[in-house]
Amino acid sequence: MHTTFRSLLAAALAVGLIPHGAALAQSAGCTIARDASARQVFTCPGGVKITAEAGASFRLADRNRDGSPDSASLRRKAILVDVDSSQHVGGFQVVTPQAIAAVRGTQWAVDVASGKTSVLVVRGNVAVRRPAGDQVVLSPGEGVDVSSGSEPLVVRRWPAPRAAALLARLGQ
Repeated sequence: MHTTFRSLLAAALAVGLIPHGAALAQSAGCTIARDASARQVFTCPGGVKITAEAGASFRLADRNRDGSPDSASLRRKAILVDVDSSQHVGGFQVVTPQAIAAVRGTQWAVDVASGKTSVLVVRGNVAVRRPAGDQVVLSPGEGVDVSSGSEPLVVRRWPAPRAAALLARLGQ
C-alpha cells in the first residue's frame, strides 16, 4: 500500500518512528509502503530508497533543499539505503552516534545497537568514519563495527550468516 509522506507522517510520529519535529517540507514527495513485518520503505525523488526495520528510530533531512533527502540520522535499529547514482545528484550519508557512512550510488545497511554502529555494503563503496577520527572505505560484502572508542576501524568481510541476518531484518 503506497500513500504520500504527508498522509503517514502523523501516524509515524504517533508511534515514535519519526521523531516529532522532523521537517515535512524536507521530505516532501516520499512515499511510504509498510509490509507485514511492519518494515517501512521510503521511496523518494532523486533515486533514494530507504527500508527501515520495525521500530527503527531515524530522521531524514534534505540539507540542500532539492526535494530529495540527502541524509538520515539513525539512533536505533537498522535501515537499508539504496541510492541510484543515475538519478541522485550528490552524496547520501547516514549519521549515527558512533559513525558517519557516506556514498554516491550504492546500497548499504546501517545498524545501531548496544553502543555500536555496524555498516555492511551490499553494492558500491561506502566511506565510514567516526565524527572525529579515522576513515575506512568498504566494498561489497565488507563491513565495519564502530564503537565510541578510539581504536582503529577494522574492515572485515562479513561471514554470510551475519550479513544474511542483518539483511533479513530489512526484508532482503
